[in-house]
Amino acid sequence: MEYIPRPCCSVHRSRDFFIYLKVVMPVKAAEAIVKFLEQEGVDTVFGYPGGYIVHVYEALRKSGIRHVLVRQESAAAHCANGYARVSGKTGVCISTSGPGATNLITGIATAYMDSIPLVVLTGQVPSSMIGRDVFQEADITGATESFTKHNFLVKDARELPRIFREAFHIASTGRPGPVLIDLPHDIQQEDITFKYPETVHISGYKPTVKGHMGQIKRALKAIAESERPLILAGGGVNLAGAQAELVAFSEKSGIPVVHTLMGKGAFPSNHPHYVGMIGTHGFAHANEAVKMADLVIFIGARIADRSAGGTQILPENMTIVHIDVDPAEIGKIVGTHIPLVGDVREILKQMNEKIKRKDTAAWLETLRSMKPEVAYRTGDFVNPKKAIRLLSDKLSDTAIMVADVGQNQFWAARHFEDLPGRKFMTSGGMGTMGYGLPAAIGAKIAAPDRQVVAVAGDGGFQMSLFELGTIAANQIGLVMVLFNNANLGMVREMQNRMFGNTSQTALERNPDFVMLAKAYGIDGIRVRNDDELEAAFEQALSHKGPFLVECMVDPDESTL
Repeated sequence: MEYIPRPCCSVHRSRDFFIYLKVVMPVKAAEAIVKFLEQEGVDTVFGYPGGYIVHVYEALRKSGIRHVLVRQESAAAHCANGYARVSGKTGVCISTSGPGATNLITGIATAYMDSIPLVVLTGQVPSSMIGRDVFQEADITGATESFTKHNFLVKDARELPRIFREAFHIASTGRPGPVLIDLPHDIQQEDITFKYPETVHISGYKPTVKGHMGQIKRALKAIAESERPLILAGGGVNLAGAQAELVAFSEKSGIPVVHTLMGKGAFPSNHPHYVGMIGTHGFAHANEAVKMADLVIFIGARIADRSAGGTQILPENMTIVHIDVDPAEIGKIVGTHIPLVGDVREILKQMNEKIKRKDTAAWLETLRSMKPEVAYRTGDFVNPKKAIRLLSDKLSDTAIMVADVGQNQFWAARHFEDLPGRKFMTSGGMGTMGYGLPAAIGAKIAAPDRQVVAVAGDGGFQMSLFELGTIAANQIGLVMVLFNNANLGMVREMQNRMFGNTSQTALERNPDFVMLAKAYGIDGIRVRNDDELEAAFEQALSHKGPFLVECMVDPDESTL
């Protein structure tokens, strides 16, 4: 938008008689797209260029937006995921058409399952060629329809301002999620009028924020009448930024708290009301607490099979209050007696104004007595559980731990202490191996002054080790903890339990990971037993720049 001088009439043509008229100048659509990103407060994007997105990249080059060049497109989505979860903003990733777009699919699905707000920009072949199977054409909107919150194939460049405004609004409101915008090559080159909408009006899309007072009164009455109430916190608490409200609710009511894997970090693990993580890989005493409760308040939890142990740990005579911003999740898996639809943070604020303290002293003492003492076995290898606990003790109160998927995920989740200000991230819904390293890159870029630790097994690490190039090029000061048992440990453990033997889980001829890191200019150290852990972690945490700690783990080490 510019102001340009125009003469007011044919007689008065000197500079003294100019007036200024507000006019809107046409710009290339690709340039407008970058301006839209700037209007949304985007300062960092993750991507990989290609032929059908080059016009957007040329506009990016001229802008103040930081572009992080990943080494494979799937990492761009995971990086944007980690960035979004730490920054609180909507993450943005970019790729070209065809294989560039399809490489994003796993990352998009990962964000969808964990409700992470992303805007995904993909290049597309020219509009006139769509549907003709030309070079690098893929129906990415069709391919991602089932695991995007919404997607757009742009057919008219004039619609771009509305589409971008709606995309960011949809991604970040209600239950967050990824939104994809597919940009045909010719659309990027058209001239459009740059005018970004200030408001959004989408017919049929009005997420509920405030909880219904009638339902809140019903929930409070049920809580008052219960004898063994329990809060079950899910990932929705973290997504809503409702940790403080949850602590206040627990303290005002006296109700103890368990959490799912994605709910880790929603409630401090050093709080006297904290019980532990539930689920198939949670703590036995926490699962038992759910079985003993007569009322459970699900807060931002999907009640998924793995995270909440399915319905097996829920007794039939239990009263269930379910709070969630997505009405589709309430009653989908578990029957709900009192549904409460709305933003978790807002509903907890409403309930905190009305909740009355219950006498839960005996109930809390019962749950405390069930919690076992933690003892760490020692041997000829590194005990990964002890390693995570030791590392947790050495990290700052604002540290971020990003776990990959597999045994390492639960070693980290079970033994990293949740303190106020800390953050734990992993792929819970999709269980995506290779997520940890690129997500940690995004997290560190979003919070450069915070300690960020990426935890991975040797299987998951090799699914994204090419991002060592991204780390080295950008000098991203991550600490990488690699648990090497030369196996796909969780699958091996499952096979042994189910069949008494294993198949195709041995990772033969693993590389020398420390040497591999050094090939990228990244320092590292190999730790062979517990006695070497403390010195290795101190070296890693004091090192300026990225650092790899490879821990040699017994292949028979159990997950739990």
